[in-house]
Amino acid sequence: MMRKIMKTGTATALALSLLVVPSLYDSVKADGNRTDVNPHPELLKIESLTNYDEMSRFLKNVDRKSEHVNVEEIGESVKGRKLHLVKIGNNFDDSKKPTILFLTQQHGNEPLVTESAIRVIRQLSTDSKKARSLIDKVNILVVPRLNLDGAEGDVDWDSSHLYRGGLQTRNNANGINLNRTHNSLSQPETKALHENVLQQYDIDYAIDFHHQIANRATDDGELVSGAMLYPTNDGVKDEVLESSKKLGSVVYKAIEPKKYSNLARYHSDSTSTSIARNNFAARYDIPTLLFENRGLSDSPNRSAILEQKDKEYLIKQGEVAMMAAIEALADRSIETADTSVWDSLPEQHTVETELQESE
Repeated sequence: MMRKIMKTGTATALALSLLVVPSLYDSVKADGNRTDVNPHPELLKIESLTNYDEMSRFLKNVDRKSEHVNVEEIGESVKGRKLHLVKIGNNFDDSKKPTILFLTQQHGNEPLVTESAIRVIRQLSTDSKKARSLIDKVNILVVPRLNLDGAEGDVDWDSSHLYRGGLQTRNNANGINLNRTHNSLSQPETKALHENVLQQYDIDYAIDFHHQIANRATDDGELVSGAMLYPTNDGVKDEVLESSKKLGSVVYKAIEPKKYSNLARYHSDSTSTSIARNNFAARYDIPTLLFENRGLSDSPNRSAILEQKDKEYLIKQGEVAMMAAIEALADRSIETADTSVWDSLPEQHTVETELQESE
């Protein structure tokens, strides 16, 4: 059952209230994606990320103060943390307006994409001309941080094998990979997502945001900043697959010119519908893109973990991907997006041979 958070106040108050939210995004300049990295780097600071309480307060403020943002509680995690759905738009009943879903942090140790989502929510919650223009044309749904317990390191299984002791964990509190439960819906987090979001809204596009290990590179030796893939289940309709590829093209063309960019094709031929990108496309006919940002916050392997210096550009990369998708839906340019970019998208490989984690 979805529960609405009460809304009061004005857009002006929102702008003021958001100024007092702690600045959680350090101004870190990327120095490129070289593989000859510092042997003793500073790892990603977990305390520099938005924790559950901070995110909840931020969403409550946005819900109370913004006229066109509504935040609903769609369920609870294993440990009882509230799962949120952020609805950005002024008419979700208008069938002529496309709706896009952004899902972040199914894995608790993949945090920067949630920071990206918070930035997008903040930007679109204002009364700016740009925000109004986009919201008049597109409805946006955001489920920020599906794995709330893993993101807090609050789990009921032994995480001592992780390099940082389980500060953030891939699996949920029950030790289950949420991105393997989209068929069974055995976990409260995925059950809430399907019953209160996917089955309740007419969603035209979706992006499932993840992180992959930090030590993947293209053949030229440059570390990958992100990787993408469309659905690979044989039951996905041709038009859904084509639209998924168009969504990927939009994201690629927005990120590719950036100095930090080095995008690759995510390697997977899995047809399983227990993972989101295949499930959403095959079960709900939603064109879906998997986007994998670079690096994890914790892992059994040191080389898989992000460095603090890379935090800022990777948050920005996720933000650029989200805003590009919204803008392409708003001006309908997604309909003519060139999918040939997939033909030239380079493959990636792991720089060191270690236990790998995947979508």
